Amino acid sequence: MSSTTTLSARASAGTAPAPALWSSRLAFILAAAGSAVGLGNIWKFPYITGENGGGAFVLVYLVCIAVIGIPIMMAEVMLGRRGRHSPINSMREVARQEGVSSNWKVIGWLATLAAFLILSFYSVIAGWTIPYIFHAVQGDLAGVDADQAGQMFGNLLASPVELTLWHTLFMALAVLVSVGGVRHGLERAVTWLMPALLVLLIMLVGYGMTTTHFGAAVDFLFKPDFSSLTAEAVLVALGHAFFTLSLASGSMMAYGAYLPKGVSIARTSLTVAVMDTGVALMAGLAIFPIVFANGLEPGAGPGLIFNTLPVAFGQMPGGSFFATLFFVLLLFAAWTSSLSMLESVVKWLEEHGIKRAKSAVFGGIAAWMVGLTTVLSLNVWSGFTPLDAFERFEGKTLFDLYDFLTANVMMPIVALLTAVFVGWVMKKASSQEELGAGTGHRLWLFVLRYLTPVGVLVLFLYNL
Repeated sequence: MSSTTTLSARASAGTAPAPALWSSRLAFILAAAGSAVGLGNIWKFPYITGENGGGAFVLVYLVCIAVIGIPIMMAEVMLGRRGRHSPINSMREVARQEGVSSNWKVIGWLATLAAFLILSFYSVIAGWTIPYIFHAVQGDLAGVDADQAGQMFGNLLASPVELTLWHTLFMALAVLVSVGGVRHGLERAVTWLMPALLVLLIMLVGYGMTTTHFGAAVDFLFKPDFSSLTAEAVLVALGHAFFTLSLASGSMMAYGAYLPKGVSIARTSLTVAVMDTGVALMAGLAIFPIVFANGLEPGAGPGLIFNTLPVAFGQMPGGSFFATLFFVLLLFAAWTSSLSMLESVVKWLEEHGIKRAKSAVFGGIAAWMVGLTTVLSLNVWSGFTPLDAFERFEGKTLFDLYDFLTANVMMPIVALLTAVFVGWVMKKASSQEELGAGTGHRLWLFVLRYLTPVGVLVLFLYNL
């Protein structure tokens, strides 16, 4: 009998050890919000908002959060709590409870593999924040112009040794927390990191409010101009709403496994979504006043953070101080997100008899090793584009292919299968037991059955 079969048998017999649980609803909210709040909120959201016209895009994004993000988050947390195992074995266990094929565990496998691949390259990108913290502290950004900022970032990407150093340090930070387990590792870390992140963000917004361009930033974010809204912008909003909540990567399922039984999944998921969205909007209010005050372009694209903002910080009073705050903020956001990605893998290894500390180290080392291919694809292997024979993938490096595979293929498939399983395969009484009966449950089930799959399918087909 395999170890996973043994695990399932022990669980069904009621002899499996009870998993560690979050100490409170607040602990889960901080952990789940930490998973959701990452580079996507502070790095990606401002520049895609700038590229897609501002307020109208934000409004569509909020609608997409309600229709796509929250229903799937509730479904994933519910599956995790009902299964009480890693995403793979939670899906196996819930399928057993529902009397359906254990092949539905493919949801857990795809989610865990996606989390592992994303962590491998996410660690490399997150590592970029560390040298920028040092640059800010040392005053290296003072007076830099666009060419100098571009050269600074270019030099970083061109050095495989330096990238490997920061990639290693960041992965070590994630492993260090994971080793401590749920209460002494994950919960303790997010209890400190999330409040610190919010304080840093509030300080940066506070600075933005002192500039003469804060009103312009508010108008840009909250005054819809639907004439600038395109069909492509709607799909970008749909995609970001889906990915910003850390969905379809096993993270919410893994964290849901530690959620105490009496905690409301609906209210908790809504709180996490509000916090995640609030951080993204606050990031816009922190960044756009600086952008506008320095005559920079809000739609500067991915280079907004590492090319454009250093120029602004270098010109403003107290720029070194606020640049330090900003890049520390980025590091904290990335750190809390990486913990949930690693947890999907660590929990699965634990269920195969490997102790927590070793599971965290093994999982971290494996992701670190795959991440080295991303490091090299940014410089030494930048000309290695293995799928050039296919027009769709022409010119894509290994890093590009990892990103495409996870974001455009694996995660939409996981989300679609999750919506189908929970909405159509799982008994209505089972979800009522976890979520509670009533109008809220009926509305959630309707959205999950009919609206969410359509949105995910449109996104999936558009991105292929």
